[in-house]
Amino acid sequence: MTTKEFNLNYKIVCSLIPKKARILDLGCADGKLLKILKNEKNIDGLGVEISQDSVLKALQKGLNIVQGDLDKGLGEFQNSSFDYAILNQTLQSTKNPEFVLYEMLRVAKKCIVSFPNFAYWKVRLYLFFKGKMPKSNVLPYEWYDTPNVHLLTISDFFEFCYKRNIKIEKSIYLTKKKARSGFLIKNIANFFSEEAIFVITKL
Repeated sequence: MTTKEFNLNYKIVCSLIPKKARILDLGCADGKLLKILKNEKNIDGLGVEISQDSVLKALQKGLNIVQGDLDKGLGEFQNSSFDYAILNQTLQSTKNPEFVLYEMLRVAKKCIVSFPNFAYWKVRLYLFFKGKMPKSNVLPYEWYDTPNVHLLTISDFFEFCYKRNIKIEKSIYLTKKKARSGFLIKNIANFFSEEAIFVITKL
């Protein structure tokens, strides 16, 4: 996804973070979001990224980044050692998303999770009319080279959290230019939203 397409996502995530918070950005890529948070909110931030090239780019930005595989856990971090853990557009590319989410909830007081919504109406139409795996701004890959191994919908995530006693404190639904929030519109959002951002905590 390009920086332009990420603008609204970054703006929303940044608005959810208080100033001077201790942040763990998981799957942080080259650290763009972490850099914004550092500049805008003066956060104390650490990133975790599996790609060595991305780690090097993040380090060149002056960011605190470590190389690590989220699917192997966050054993190097103590319980509740961060104010917020962020998993931005990365959940669907993890091999064991349930384990990754539990680890996030262990190491941080609150977690922010965002992902592309596979129930978005344009995705449904693409499947219906073309009979092929959809491609869009948030799902730009071919079926054979996609890093996304666990595609999900907004409804899937609500059900997942309900069954595991994970509290959803806030839900925000995005299209390219707009963001809406509220639990009452979740079924409508499942159809009309291209992306979702959730704030979750342990019950």
